[in-house]
Amino acid sequence: GWGCEPLLCWLCPAAAASKLEVSMPAVVEVESGDTARIECNFYIPGNGSYTYITWYYIDRSSRVGLCRIVGGEILEENADYKGRLSVGEDRALSISRVTVQDARTFVCLVEAGSHGVGENRTELHIYKVPEAPEITANSGGISVQSSAIPQIAQCVSRNGFPSPNITWHKNEEQLHPEEKTVKILATLTRESSGLYTVSSTLFAHVTREDRDSHYHCTVHYWLRGQRRAVRSQKVNVTIFYPAEHVKLQVMPSSALVKEGDDVKLVCEADGNPAPVFSFYKRELDDSWQDLTSLADTNSGVLNLHDVSKSSSGLYRCQTLDLDDMRQLEKDVELVVNYIEGVHVKMEPSSPLQEGDSVRLSCNAHSPVALNYQWSDEKGTKVAEGNQLFLSNLTFETSSNFSCKVVAPSVPGLEQSKQVAVAVQGKPRIVAISSPLYVRQDEVVNLTCKAIAFPRPSVHWNVNGTAHEYIENQHIASNLTVRVNHDLLRAGAMCRVSNALGVSEKHIQLLDQKTPESKGVIIVAIIVCILVVAVLGSVIYFLHKKGKIPCGRAGKQDITKPEARKDKIVVDVKSDKLSEEAGLLQGANGEKRPAADQ
Repeated sequence: GWGCEPLLCWLCPAAAASKLEVSMPAVVEVESGDTARIECNFYIPGNGSYTYITWYYIDRSSRVGLCRIVGGEILEENADYKGRLSVGEDRALSISRVTVQDARTFVCLVEAGSHGVGENRTELHIYKVPEAPEITANSGGISVQSSAIPQIAQCVSRNGFPSPNITWHKNEEQLHPEEKTVKILATLTRESSGLYTVSSTLFAHVTREDRDSHYHCTVHYWLRGQRRAVRSQKVNVTIFYPAEHVKLQVMPSSALVKEGDDVKLVCEADGNPAPVFSFYKRELDDSWQDLTSLADTNSGVLNLHDVSKSSSGLYRCQTLDLDDMRQLEKDVELVVNYIEGVHVKMEPSSPLQEGDSVRLSCNAHSPVALNYQWSDEKGTKVAEGNQLFLSNLTFETSSNFSCKVVAPSVPGLEQSKQVAVAVQGKPRIVAISSPLYVRQDEVVNLTCKAIAFPRPSVHWNVNGTAHEYIENQHIASNLTVRVNHDLLRAGAMCRVSNALGVSEKHIQLLDQKTPESKGVIIVAIIVCILVVAVLGSVIYFLHKKGKIPCGRAGKQDITKPEARKDKIVVDVKSDKLSEEAGLLQGANGEKRPAADQ
């Protein structure tokens, strides 16, 4: 009833021993919280039976009773293990919910009457896998000039049993304590649970190359006779070291800087933290102008906005390390490319007349090679090179020409200069609205277009409303007038003049019949032709019937009764005859008797 099953004597028929023998495993390993099984096998000669079995554990070299089994029952049980002990049919003692305090030596003693007493023992090892190590790097940074050995990082692993140990590694290589270079301090703490917490701190000198080094720690422990290990994460430590080199460069490249650009002078030093930067520019008298107030002394950038030719020169960056007050400096030459003095010369320079020729020459100054391009006022490219030759000039070829100076080696560097080529002469009338077909009392526009330089004025010899406008170097005048008899007879005169002469042209106006009048005349002619044709047909018909005698004497009075048959014929065509009679009456202007008709 104590939870222990009766133990039967295990007889070994193959055994030839003559005394009681007890066999047990030397070591049993169990993880904390699991159940430990400790086997106790024995042999009694002559198939004898045991009297009792007693279990002990060793505490400080003394035996402490654990439980006693007699006749298959547990008569005594240690209070500290009450409820955790059981024995199976294979005579293995089971201890449930083991803790690190159970890590001791257990003794199985078997008493078999006349066969005496036999015993053996087992070491019970309890283990607990430690937690993964936690590493904390030095957050303040480490100077390479530190005299004391600085702390690199600390590593902690908790709840392990038996006590684990920690090793340190840099860039995957294990570190070992070295005098004045590497020091490792470890502490071991036993918690109330009996588990161990191990902590280790790494101290080591560093160099500037360690700015890229990575550190980690590893916790080592034993499990079932094998050495196991768990790694921490890798950490990097901030390293402080003075600058050894300084670099100063122009951005964008100095070879491409042109007037009007924004330029950065970037100064870089290989120290950490970055030193304090100062900037200077050498003057013509070899003195140095302090430009630090225009720079960002923390980032080492000097901004120059809208640079000009005068911005060219030698610039210097100077660094100061606040730890050792060491100074470094670097110079760079800034070249600002430019184009200046763009000038266009015209030969001959005297006023030009139509038919003349002229040569345009363009020149400029720059520290780099230049190309020249010519274009007209529409932007159309007309020539390359620094000279442009124009021959047989006319008013129409007068224009503003542009010389564009380009520096091919410096993208975007260019300048332009315009020159006006003006051809002088008296006006030339190029278009006029003549002849012009008009009608009486009609309002019409008279147009006169001319070209000349200097700009001419336009006058008309008739009154009206004039409107002038410029169109492609031409001056045009529209005169709005009402057509009258005098205008139809005499026409109009356009007179264009400037300081160099006068040109005149006459506008002829021709009378134009209205389309309505022409239509009425045509209709009247057609009607007359039809009337004559119909009348001729009627007369011919009557003549063929004999109703109209050839002579005067042959007349008959068609009003007599005998003529009723003829009247019927006339009545059939009464509509046409009435119409014809009306026309004849209208033509003669008087009414005639029917018989005469």
